[in-house]
Amino acid sequence: MPLPFSRGVLPRTSVAAALAAVLMPLASLAPLTPSDASAAPAAPARRDDSGHAFRHPGVLLTRTQLNRVRARVRDGAEPWASAFEAMRSSAYGSLDYTAAPVEVVRCPPGSRPGRGCVEERRDAIAAYTHALLWSVTRDRAHARKAVEIMDAWSAVVEEHTEGNAPLQAAWSGSSWARAGEIMRYTYDGWPGARVRRFATMLRTAYLPLTAPGAPDYNGNWDLTMADASMGIAVFLDDTEAFETALRRFRDRVPAYFYLRSDGPLPQRPRGSRVTSADEVREYWFGQRRFVDGLAQETCRNFTHVGYALAATAHVAETAWHQGVDLYDEVAERLRAALDFHARYQLGDPVPPWLCEGKLKVRMGPDTEVLLNHLGNRRGWALRDPEEAALPARRRGTDNLFVAWETLTHTDNPG
Repeated sequence: MPLPFSRGVLPRTSVAAALAAVLMPLASLAPLTPSDASAAPAAPARRDDSGHAFRHPGVLLTRTQLNRVRARVRDGAEPWASAFEAMRSSAYGSLDYTAAPVEVVRCPPGSRPGRGCVEERRDAIAAYTHALLWSVTRDRAHARKAVEIMDAWSAVVEEHTEGNAPLQAAWSGSSWARAGEIMRYTYDGWPGARVRRFATMLRTAYLPLTAPGAPDYNGNWDLTMADASMGIAVFLDDTEAFETALRRFRDRVPAYFYLRSDGPLPQRPRGSRVTSADEVREYWFGQRRFVDGLAQETCRNFTHVGYALAATAHVAETAWHQGVDLYDEVAERLRAALDFHARYQLGDPVPPWLCEGKLKVRMGPDTEVLLNHLGNRRGWALRDPEEAALPARRRGTDNLFVAWETLTHTDNPG
């Protein structure tokens, strides 16, 4: 049975001068609060029709965390000052950035050419980048740019098509939700009609593709779709979508990261056609021996494992801000995954029983949110995962749906 498996930090001395002009005006400013003259008034929580209270801003970041980032950049503390400068000087952070929206985003699988796929992902990250720049600098030019990019897409996009449409909607939708959440609740210059149009865009062009999940595809799909669905649900104050994302997380994380307590074979995703032992091994890229921390895509490459770790953390972090502790349900599983993959990233020899003795160990800047929770909130020692994360910190973003998390989540429990 064929299964449709898918697919810079600078030295502190070198950034001081570059940051001076940006940071000097910040010293006299108080933390961003709902009553700030340059911030849109916002209650700490909103209720949907069922009575569920959503806390805002609360998609990946809270106001407390945003204020802590701002204070550290203002003080020139590392690694946040260098991470901020990398973000500010990136192409995403340019005030000349121009969005390129399309009505239909066509994203076929593999290397076949699409239309609007790269542009959409980049534009969503750019909107989030300018939202963060606004939060740190209070420069309204960045706020206007973030809103400009979101307005450009909400005025045009109608749908996503072809084989990679759900994953494309997940990548972009997760960044849109983060950008929109910051701007809606910290900036007074986004007209209500445009906010509503943006919300309609998320509800009609993104959520229908991400909410159902993809149980027959590689787990990074399902987890990234849950990431987007969770962020969109919070932005929309949508309890049903929020609960759906919780269920997707609870089903897929245990079916993606293995623990020996699962039994001789990994758990199967609910609703998947992967049922027999041979199909499970095929689904895990031919791996036959299962050990604590192994991921479904370990034998594919660590890049996709990184996507899954990042998406898992994003869902759990947003749920945490909404009063639901998903982390606690899978903490040991995630620690095992971090430790297992970090060992081989750091150069441990690959045993012959693991992926036929061959691993592709490149992982992106995908573990900061998990390290922040497990290391800072829980106080667990994560020496190897912390060391393995250092090289990726210089990259800042993976151009898909992970951006600037050294800046936003390193040592930032909130």
